[in-house]
Amino acid sequence: MPDGIEDPLSSVVTLLKPAVSISKLVEAGGQWQVERYDMASPFYCAMVEGVCRVEVTDRKPVTLVAGDFVLIPDLHDFRMTSEVPPEPRGSGRPLEIEPGRVRLGPADAPVEMRALVGHCRFDTPASDLLVSLLPEMIHVSGHDRLMALVPVIHEETRADRPGRELILQRLLEVLLIEAFRSGPAVDMPPGLLRGLSHPRLAAALQRIHADAGGEISVSGLAKDAGMSRSGFFEKFRKEIGRAPMEYVTDWRMAIAKTLLRQGKLTNTEIALRVGYGSASAFGMAFVRHEGFSPGAFAGKQGRKRGSKGVA
Repeated sequence: MPDGIEDPLSSVVTLLKPAVSISKLVEAGGQWQVERYDMASPFYCAMVEGVCRVEVTDRKPVTLVAGDFVLIPDLHDFRMTSEVPPEPRGSGRPLEIEPGRVRLGPADAPVEMRALVGHCRFDTPASDLLVSLLPEMIHVSGHDRLMALVPVIHEETRADRPGRELILQRLLEVLLIEAFRSGPAVDMPPGLLRGLSHPRLAAALQRIHADAGGEISVSGLAKDAGMSRSGFFEKFRKEIGRAPMEYVTDWRMAIAKTLLRQGKLTNTEIALRVGYGSASAFGMAFVRHEGFSPGAFAGKQGRKRGSKGVA
């Protein structure tokens, strides 16, 4: 885990390493729609003016109005339309007015909707695992801090100034944390945020994220939570969606994959960082969790970095 990061939510967001890939001002009028498929991209939208609908596969359509913010950490298929969608369905053709600004709908229709839309990526080899700890969608209204952050990200994306990538990463980290803590966690599906809303479980989660390399057991975590072992086990599984030691292993492997990708530590050093007494014990645990060895994983990540460098 990154040095100095102990808060569970902060540690997950930091390990995700968010980076902006697209940020644009979308303007629309009349009846319009845009569809995207197989994106596998985190998505956020801040409504500046007007109304629109967002339809995501297997979820109820969401109507967004001015002042609304929506975040989807793992978006694949979606359709964004005017309040009354056009028929027949089909992908709209955005008109790029200028870099970072697009227009949807008939060219002669007055602009009725403006939204700041962004897509980002998570530059971590453990993104699937970490995203599984988070809610599928965040939708909040009237959150001034979120609405103020999105224009700053958009402006920084458009500029070419020193420190741009680091500033964008930090801004996105703040955006994600602010979004994840913006709504009532008790209304969230099982996962990290719901677990953190329970004071006793939060103490156990704090221990896991602050000391992944330490000796962690269900009995020890139950003691941290001030609960019986059986009561803690059932409550943890209900609120977080996985058994305590399964969660511990998942978190340890997320850290290990990040360290393996960085390529700065030996397997023995990584093993000690994530709670295993030897490289062989770590290797066996890694194979059980991932299906291949740490060396094979590190080699695959090295090839990915090399191919990006060539491109």
